[in-house]
Order: sequence, then C-alpha cells, then structure tokens
Amino acid sequence: MSVEIVKVETMGQLKKFVRYNYELYKDNPYAVPELYEDAMNTLRRDRNAAFEFCEADYFLALRDGKVVGRVAAIINHRANERWGIKAARFGWIDFIDDAGVVDALFATVEQWARERGMTELQGPLGFTDLDREGMLVEGFDRLGTMATIYNFPYYPQHMERMGFEKDADWVEFLIKVPEKNWEKAERLSAIITRKYNLRVVQCKSRSELAKRYGKALFSLVNECYAPLYGFSPLSDRQVEQLIKQYLPAIDLRLVSLIVDENDNLVGLGVTLASLSIALQKAKGRLFPFGWFHLAKALFFSRPKRLDFLLVAIKPEYQSKGVMALLFNDLMPRYIAMGFEDVETNPELETNNKVQAQWESFEKEQHKRRRAYKKAL
Repeated sequence: MSVEIVKVETMGQLKKFVRYNYELYKDNPYAVPELYEDAMNTLRRDRNAAFEFCEADYFLALRDGKVVGRVAAIINHRANERWGIKAARFGWIDFIDDAGVVDALFATVEQWARERGMTELQGPLGFTDLDREGMLVEGFDRLGTMATIYNFPYYPQHMERMGFEKDADWVEFLIKVPEKNWEKAERLSAIITRKYNLRVVQCKSRSELAKRYGKALFSLVNECYAPLYGFSPLSDRQVEQLIKQYLPAIDLRLVSLIVDENDNLVGLGVTLASLSIALQKAKGRLFPFGWFHLAKALFFSRPKRLDFLLVAIKPEYQSKGVMALLFNDLMPRYIAMGFEDVETNPELETNNKVQAQWESFEKEQHKRRRAYKKAL
C-alpha cells in the first residue's frame, strides 16, 4: 500500500503531529510522553525563540488517511556555523515497523536538506541541546524520563538498514542515593570552600532564584556545554523563555548553587522529582486533569526517584572538586526527603569528567542512546 507524505501546514495538522507519539506508545509501560503544551510551543514558529537561527518543516506519513509516521526536518544555522558543517537534523521521528513508511519519511527529509544546500543528515536532534535528542539503542525495558526520547527496538534497526552510522552516543546512569551522608564529600567540601573562597547559596523563593541567578544559570550552561556534541549557544530570548517556563516548577530544596566571593555562579545542580509516572497518568496533558498528577508528584506524594536536569561547573573549576560541594549540599536533602535513586539523564559517552563523578556511588549504566549521521 502506498504511503503519502504530507507537509504540516495547519494547526490541526500540527496537533496530529504531536499526538501521533501518544497514540503509538499509549500501551507502552516505559514510554514517557512529552508534555503536549511544551511540544506545541516548541514546534510553533511564533512561540519558540530558536527560530531566530533555525528553520524547520514537519511531515506526516499517511496510509489510507491514517497517520503511520512523522518527522521534523531542522537546520540549526548557528550550530552549523559553530561546527563548520552543513548538516540538517531530523527529530520528532516516529513510525510503525514498516520499511516503506520509514523510507518515505527519510527520503522526504533528505530531499528537503539537499534543496537547502546541506551535505549531511544528523539525528534524532532537536532545535537545541535542551530538546530531546538521541535514539534509544539500549534500555528498552527501562522507564524513560521527561527529558528523553523513548522508541521501539526496531527504530535503530531501520536506521542501520538505511545506511546511517553512529555519530555520537549518550549513556545514562541510575545512581543509588546513599543511606547516610557521604563523609568524603563533607571533607572535600570543607577544603575546597576554604581554598577557593566558594560557598553554597540557597534562594528563599523562585522569584529570587529567577531574578538573582536566572540569566547567570543559563550563561553558565552556555559556557560549560559549549564543547558538547551539536551544541549551539542559547540566545537571550531563549533564556528568557526558559526562565519563565521552568523555574516556577522547581523545588528549591533540590537545587544547589555554588558561587565565588563575588557572588558569581561557578557551579549548579538542578534536580527534580521524577515526573515519568505522573506524565504517563496525565497522558502528556495538563488539562483538564493532568495538572493534578504532576502537582501531586512535585509537591505532595513524591516518587522515590529523582532526575538530574542540569549539572554545570565552570571550566576552570571542573578539576578542583567543586562537584563535591554539590553532592554534599544535595545528598543530605535527598536522604531526608526519602529519595532512593537518581537518573543522570544522557551524558556523552566521551564525557569522562562527568562520569568520573559517579565512581564513588553505587550505580548502573542502564540506557544508551545514539545520534546517527548520513552523507547526502
């Protein structure tokens, strides 16, 4: 049966594009749906500041009028300039296990990229590094997180069949929260605090966090993430959007900020009670009743698992033990709040500095995801 590829041009088609993922994975116990409102805002040109330096089109694969696949075709011009490449990205990729559907979707994206002078295709990637990225290749029987893609095992099989090759891998760890405070971190924290004149700060309100450290937080992210695969710096408008979107939902007890003697931010750890089960119960929607499940997980009946959302240490402090200050600040709170384990979320497999931080903990590398590439 033939496959029809339709470009998304109306709001109704965009809603179908977003909802297809929910339909495809509605009975899967490991898939965590993207929050519908966030997905719509990310994909809309009038809502996402990344369109200042990105261009994109979205496509649906139809068979007998039924959606059987979707894909976003993206060019991040800022990232291309930074890395000296001419790459298009594919993202928001989903499809049934059918070679005809998969081939039609990727033929469309490849042609779209060639028409714009691109010489290679990478993905799955989003507009920026803060979007979901990386196709799952290990850990299909493990619960996903709000920040990551879940896909069926047949996805990477089709990528390899089409001639795509590995471009980068991310690994994910599940870290056991210790039963008592880590004495080594306590000792190191005392030494490092004195030696480098650093201190931990705790904001009294989310508005204080946003006003005092909001821009500095994402400026530090820009600085620390700059060498990482596919990264492009967040613009001022993106930072403003992120502050408004995410800081109101943060539990201040699960945030650690390290500053120097001049109150300059040199390290941060932003964690959040896992919303995976809550998002599944809410079916990815805030309304009419999804907000209840999310609020319950955040403020009333917390899960036993945490997610690391952002961890960043200023480059000149990365080999000076500053992570010990974050652990020493956060771990006692994790213990007191009854958390049992922490999802690191994706880390590049080559990022040895980050992975070395987990050596002192009981841990399991339980997932792996991949960005593929193909010359055009």
